[in-house]
Amino acid sequence: MKVEHINGRDYRLPGGLNEFQRQLYVPLIEWKWANITVEPGTYDYRGRQIPYDAILPKEMVGDIRIIYPPVIEELRRHQSENRFRLHTHFNHMASSQAANVNLFLPVLNHPLGNKVLASLKPDFASLATDHLDRGYCLEFWGGNSARDVSDRGPLGDKSALGGTDSDIAIAYRNHSGDLCLWLVEHKLTESEFTPCGGFKSKDRKNRPSCDCSRSTSEILKAKDTCYHHAIRERNYWNITERNANFFVNHASHPQCPFRGRMNQLWRNQLLALAMEQDARQPYKHAAFSVVKHPANRHLDASLNSFKDLVGHNPKFSLFTSDDVLRASEALHEETLDQWARWYRALYKL
Repeated sequence: MKVEHINGRDYRLPGGLNEFQRQLYVPLIEWKWANITVEPGTYDYRGRQIPYDAILPKEMVGDIRIIYPPVIEELRRHQSENRFRLHTHFNHMASSQAANVNLFLPVLNHPLGNKVLASLKPDFASLATDHLDRGYCLEFWGGNSARDVSDRGPLGDKSALGGTDSDIAIAYRNHSGDLCLWLVEHKLTESEFTPCGGFKSKDRKNRPSCDCSRSTSEILKAKDTCYHHAIRERNYWNITERNANFFVNHASHPQCPFRGRMNQLWRNQLLALAMEQDARQPYKHAAFSVVKHPANRHLDASLNSFKDLVGHNPKFSLFTSDDVLRASEALHEETLDQWARWYRALYKL
């Protein structure tokens, strides 16, 4: 933590923020001071409670005060049905999970929500409210509604501690009446996507055959060279093998392209492909998108690399939170306009 004196006030900020993060953290803190409390929250670091102005105090954690007030009860209802986990830093003003809720729940629960979503996804005709939970599911991993603790999900990586999930899944019908699934990963201030954990795992020392320097083609011929396949028995490379043509430009990467910044994108895309190709699932088509703050340019290199890797396949797409707001504002409806003003004021759009 470091204290920065800005415009006559002291701000307790994390060290190492990039310029975009700093530019967003300061107004987020000011919004918190003006609308919630001036008291800092704390982060437990090796037994020390470090104060930060962007975190809400512990006594306010259950109030979920950073969520748009008209959807708080819907969020609570959805969580009682879905039982997803709120992130450790959900009560952080820069929480991407909270920002995702604030961006989508007001639209999904509005009578004109279909028009907003259709402007973002051309094949979208109507929300399939008879699937998932009224048409959507937060923190989707493929087995949310079954509540089977032994289910590891279609990627074989789900556990109580983690696994692959998309920030939100939306069930919809396209213009032909087909049931479709749309997975969306939301990014707010993150400077990069989550990299491969297997690359740095201590367990690899017991499996010298694991070799991340191999290309996609080489790994597909000997999948046990990947830690996730050989040691964790995850389905990543089995699904990739069935969809090798989807990652059409993998030959341009001399080593595993999923070792670093594209790992999270790969796993979310695999989740979409697995849901589409599982005969037990009702979805005829599935796609994956990333939505980000329009001023966050730090993710662009990874996104562009992934788009090139998949040959700009339309099953992967990118849009911004501003795109969602503009689509809503174009309808000139009072409650949507009120929400859009609230969102813009909070996240500086």
